[in-house]
Amino acid sequence: MPIKPSDPIALLSALIRCPSVTPDEAGALDLVQAVLEQHAFDVKRLPFQTDGQPRIDNLYATVGTDGPHLLFAGHTDVVPPGDENAWSSPPFDAVIRDGAMVGRGAVDMKGGIAAFLAAYARCVETNGPLPGRVSLLITGDEEGPALDGTLRVLQWLSEHNVHFDACLVGEPTNPNAVGDMIKIGRRGSHTGRLTVHGTQGHVAYPHLADNPIRALVPMLDALMNPPLDEGSERFQPSNLEITTIDVGNPATNVIPAEANAVFNVRFDDRWSAATLVAEIEKRLATAAANAARPGYAPIDWSVKWAPRVSEVFVTHDEKLVGTLAKAVETVTGRTPELSTSGGTSDARFIKDHCPVVEFGLVGQTMHKIDEQVPLADLERLTAIYERFIAGWFGLESDR
Repeated sequence: MPIKPSDPIALLSALIRCPSVTPDEAGALDLVQAVLEQHAFDVKRLPFQTDGQPRIDNLYATVGTDGPHLLFAGHTDVVPPGDENAWSSPPFDAVIRDGAMVGRGAVDMKGGIAAFLAAYARCVETNGPLPGRVSLLITGDEEGPALDGTLRVLQWLSEHNVHFDACLVGEPTNPNAVGDMIKIGRRGSHTGRLTVHGTQGHVAYPHLADNPIRALVPMLDALMNPPLDEGSERFQPSNLEITTIDVGNPATNVIPAEANAVFNVRFDDRWSAATLVAEIEKRLATAAANAARPGYAPIDWSVKWAPRVSEVFVTHDEKLVGTLAKAVETVTGRTPELSTSGGTSDARFIKDHCPVVEFGLVGQTMHKIDEQVPLADLERLTAIYERFIAGWFGLESDR
């Protein structure tokens, strides 16, 4: 029996029962496609595969005519459940307990997808066909390397001359209650790998070797001190974290030949990727020069930057942000904070194609054992999405 498209609880239950751990589709996109086709969406499946990576299935669906074009973006892939014996019920059984649905993906972010599908169905039931187009971009690669998901679909859409006026991403954005926060931007993210070369040798004869760790330590300190900045009007301070240090040395009596460290920077709008790289390389060069020892060659170092950088962005589209904020206030009575906090999402790709905001469920249990969503929150998010869709197209919803 087909699932009723306007029922977010039934939709979410069915989605959770698809164990779509990245990169497995596991029937989740098949389910979304079947629901959308009930509303006459034109659905395309867009698989992509990068050499050496698994094949990723994606879905793009659209309905409507000429006019304003609204995109909803999300992902059906989920992180692994971890120790399944630690769950209060099997992670893909979608058990309802104490007014909440428990299951992997409940809030991140199958709940957001279920709410939007139900909201669209209700909006059309109330208002009839919308004066424009609604599209969905649902990927199976958000929780993975993100090589063959949203980024590749957007490239394909651009090649086929498909453009959007605004996008809503259904990621869990609220810290404590639905209505707390709308994400209107994100800090940038860039990763570097620092390598310092030395000369291997016996620890008892250091004059015959050159220990690269001697230079690596002050160079890493220079990356973190002083802080990059104190933040800006819209953003938290930029932050650099060293995520791994490795010399590849299993012996205790050998000076290593090489030392490596990986660091990630989350940067605010005081920086671009280019100015950030320049600042970091300047700090490293100064620290390396200061660490050089008399009688030894200058420090031999290099930094390799990740091939893809996420630039910082803020969305200033008043119609998009204002319509969503009004819908949140109407349904919840809360005035949402317009925030740029947190990590990255697929919004970092979408921002290059149209204005984008993020709003979804409460994220406290995402990626955890017993991930769950209160059914009242799922209904509340559906009501917000319905009002947002209607408002964005200039309609009034009776719900």
